Amino acid sequence: MAFDALEVSVQLAQSLRAPLVRLGQYDRDLVNQARRATNGIALQVSEARARVGKDRTHLWRIAAGSADEVKTALRLAEAWGYLDADALAESRVLLDRLQAMLWKLTH
Repeated sequence: MAFDALEVSVQLAQSLRAPLVRLGQYDRDLVNQARRATNGIALQVSEARARVGKDRTHLWRIAAGSADEVKTALRLAEAWGYLDADALAESRVLLDRLQAMLWKLTH
């Protein structure tokens, strides 16, 4: 059975593949941070599925924090002129959707 939050987190990674390649041409540190945070979202959501109680909620909160980190990394990439809003549109929609899912899982 598919777990929607996990599926959306993988879709997010797919949507960021091209923008992060481009970002890597300008700022390797920022792209590495964004990539680690993006991977962290999916990995934490996946791990949380197998946990129970407060441990599960804690992992979903970590995933939510990583989603915020990715969102800020994209804002910085746009602020520095490395990426434009059009290149990030799909990723931002997926991030918003994922953050809403993680909010529901943690509250």
